[in-house]
Amino acid sequence: MTEAADAGDRPEADTDGGDPEKPAAGPRRRGLSAKYPRAARSVTVGTTVLAAVLVLFALLVPNKLERLEFGAFLRIPAEGVLLAALLLALPPRPRRMTSYVVGGLLGLVTVLKFVDMGFYSVMARPFDLVLDWILFENAADWVRESFGRGGEIAALIGVVVLVIALLVLMTLAVARLTEVMVRHRPVATRTTLILGTAWITCVTLGVQFTDVPVASQLNARIIQNRVDQVQASLSDGKVFAKQASVDAFADTPPDQLLTGLRGKDVLFTFIESYGRTAIDDPAMSQQVGSVLADETSSLKAAGFASRSGWLRSPVTGAGSWLAHSTFLSGLWIKNQQRYRSLTTSDRNTLTKYFQKTDAWDTVGIVPGVRRAWPEGKFFGLDRIYDSTHLGYNGPYFSWTPVPDQFSLEAFERLEHGKKNRKPMMAEIILASSHNPWAPVAHMIDWNDLGDGSVFDQIKKEGKDPKEVWKNPASVRAEYSKAIQYSLHSLTEYVKRYGDKNTVLVFLGDHQPVPTVTAGSTSRDVPVAIVAKDPKVLDRISDWGWSDGLKPAKNAPEWRMDTFRDRFMTAYGPNPGSAAPGSTASASSTTSTN
Repeated sequence: MTEAADAGDRPEADTDGGDPEKPAAGPRRRGLSAKYPRAARSVTVGTTVLAAVLVLFALLVPNKLERLEFGAFLRIPAEGVLLAALLLALPPRPRRMTSYVVGGLLGLVTVLKFVDMGFYSVMARPFDLVLDWILFENAADWVRESFGRGGEIAALIGVVVLVIALLVLMTLAVARLTEVMVRHRPVATRTTLILGTAWITCVTLGVQFTDVPVASQLNARIIQNRVDQVQASLSDGKVFAKQASVDAFADTPPDQLLTGLRGKDVLFTFIESYGRTAIDDPAMSQQVGSVLADETSSLKAAGFASRSGWLRSPVTGAGSWLAHSTFLSGLWIKNQQRYRSLTTSDRNTLTKYFQKTDAWDTVGIVPGVRRAWPEGKFFGLDRIYDSTHLGYNGPYFSWTPVPDQFSLEAFERLEHGKKNRKPMMAEIILASSHNPWAPVAHMIDWNDLGDGSVFDQIKKEGKDPKEVWKNPASVRAEYSKAIQYSLHSLTEYVKRYGDKNTVLVFLGDHQPVPTVTAGSTSRDVPVAIVAKDPKVLDRISDWGWSDGLKPAKNAPEWRMDTFRDRFMTAYGPNPGSAAPGSTASASSTTSTN
């Protein structure tokens, strides 16, 4: 390579006073450059271009998948302009160290954006830097159950390699661009001034391209939001402790609790991911609506009446246990910190109040639990049956350990069908409608359930989740089928085994993932009460709920944490009065903090 050509790759001496941090090119490097000048020049230019593309991508990539479009990258990042000005102004040694720090931080922000994409895709919210780390363990469990142990290991290795590579490459890219700017200081300075002026002009005039502002402050906003989020998360413990200290029924004598349900078998049943979308979305409302209408009629023919409304869940997409504990505790359990605080406290849940009366045996049917669950004792359950204690010897259906129909039949065999027993309160979790909704079980003759091995063939006939998830329309279709199966399982169980003392309260825990909700921001889930004794539903006649299993669009929408006190008031000795200390109203729109 000629001296003139090689000069462009050496640190400038006059304008920077020399750059002692830049080592001189070794003999081997100069020899290779001289021997292959064009190749060396191509590598130099190519490396610089790749570094620029990587840094620009990191600065402009959004943290939501739906915003990942061409227009998102046709913007001027304010952070890039400011950092370029800073790096040009610094002396050599501080500049190099700053470039490394900036590269590492930019890599971390980019990793955070990718994590946010996952959280927005599943839970419709960003990652919480303080409270959400435990959810990675749950994510690993889901991957293992959906795609096998090999899939889990491959995913873990892929994530670790991606994170390390991104941090290293981003650091090197920023350092490379810093060197190039210093070598071409006049051009870099002019370019920085022009971009800064253009950014200010675009902000002032509100210039947009494809409805996206050309002047970007994305990274600054993300960082500021995270600072605010961390502060709020750290102070949330005190806020929650104050809320948890209030319990309208804490001092109520046991013989005055739930008097309107004495002698009844009360079944609180959660249907996984059964959200408002299943009823309101045109793509599935006809099928799910038909099931609800048909089952309302068949239940009525069997002597059962029903009422339904809406509850607003604290979570969406995932976090079932947070919704369950919100419903049962009467507190807004919106994160894992609150869940842990709750389950290590002496708060009385709805189920624990049943236990406290000594008028009911309390039972938990929790097929989704596959490990030790010490929280079960907190919820006031005398006996708990997880996936290993239901007598099921059939296959998993992706994440779902036990099909709903079998779980309900096991409940009948193990508890409800026993003779000479006390009235029973049961918490039942139906998991067949859990993501990824493939393969989906279907109803069979109850007498053919056996030990569950009959489901081997049913699973083989089902769809592969990897194929289903290639197309959002397929995901939505399979979700609809899963919800229909859960509804059929539950209502058929009631018609088969229910009697005059049966009271069923069933609801969804949260909305499904955004792939299914397709842009809906609602967190509402359906809730219904089914009973044969007319006195049971008479006690909630002032709730304004809809007749049947399908709540009307204008049916009351309550926060999920208000249900406990409403229910205990309605079925207490004075059903017409409000619960002591309760301020909930039928149209509750209280803040969800």
